Amino acid sequence: MDKEQNQNDDELYQSYLKESMQDYEKSHKGTEKSQKKLVKAGRNHALQTNIMISLAVLLLIVPVLTLSSYLYYAIGGKANHLIDLATKTIYVTEPNMSLEEMELEEDIGFFTMNIYFDVFKRIGREDYKAGEYSVRFALDKPNFPERDMKFEKLSPDITGMESSMLYHPDGPHGKMVYSDWDILEHLPDGTVAEIYLSLNQLLKPDELEKQLGNHVQVRWAAVDTGLENKNLYEAGYSVSPIGYPLQVDTTTWSPFNGREKTNEEVFLDILKFLSNDEKKAAKISRAKTLALKERIPYIEEHGIQVYGAVVTGPTPELRKLKDNQLIKIMKVGEVKLWNWK
Repeated sequence: MDKEQNQNDDELYQSYLKESMQDYEKSHKGTEKSQKKLVKAGRNHALQTNIMISLAVLLLIVPVLTLSSYLYYAIGGKANHLIDLATKTIYVTEPNMSLEEMELEEDIGFFTMNIYFDVFKRIGREDYKAGEYSVRFALDKPNFPERDMKFEKLSPDITGMESSMLYHPDGPHGKMVYSDWDILEHLPDGTVAEIYLSLNQLLKPDELEKQLGNHVQVRWAAVDTGLENKNLYEAGYSVSPIGYPLQVDTTTWSPFNGREKTNEEVFLDILKFLSNDEKKAAKISRAKTLALKERIPYIEEHGIQVYGAVVTGPTPELRKLKDNQLIKIMKVGEVKLWNWK
């Protein structure tokens, strides 16, 4: 009797279980369209989750990389060092060029730093904006600088001695170059001009100023370094002319402000500073090499002697230099309206 009762209970349980399963399947059975919709919704949810996770990771990485970049350029004064490297290179490789460091801008990215600055030329008694420079450093390696120059007669990118407007008396590149005295003669008297003088012989800087007189101003002198009189193209490389301004620049940011050292001493200090990062300085100067390891000892042994100069003054006074026997070649640079006070 008990056995029959148990069997009936088991059948009744199985019947209820089967009925419940049928009801569940009936109530949860969806169409194929609704199933695809559910799958698509699941995929979209997973994609959104992945995107949110990726954004969260990026939002964490960006501040870390930015902070790391700032620390890289801040630690040890690396940013200031690279700025000094760029600006001082301009002073000794670009004739009659100066800049206003107060206007210099820097922009630090992910382990990169861009610096932007304007360069100026002294023509007559005034400084005129010559152009804009942009130098990009990847870590501490500079790219070839971008220049937007405003003046028409600026010398082209320096790829060799012949691209300069200053020629060594014993050098191979000035033999077929003609002077611009005819151009200077036809300029109006009410103008001031910038001219490039190449000499017949080497002179001390103070002797050059004495020979040219008090009515013009010697802005920048090209220094003999023992390489300018050689045809270095045969050796597979060329060097950029180097020199320095003869006039003291009273602006506080100029390295040639005359506060503690003479311009000659500052010039040599800059060359030694650049020699520690010579490849970077050469890239900024747009030259294949500055050859400072050879040039610095030569200057220290022989002293500073110049073979050319950038001179500015009233056009009538500049014309008078034609009779000076020291001048071998003269090239006209920029010309402006009278500002000689």
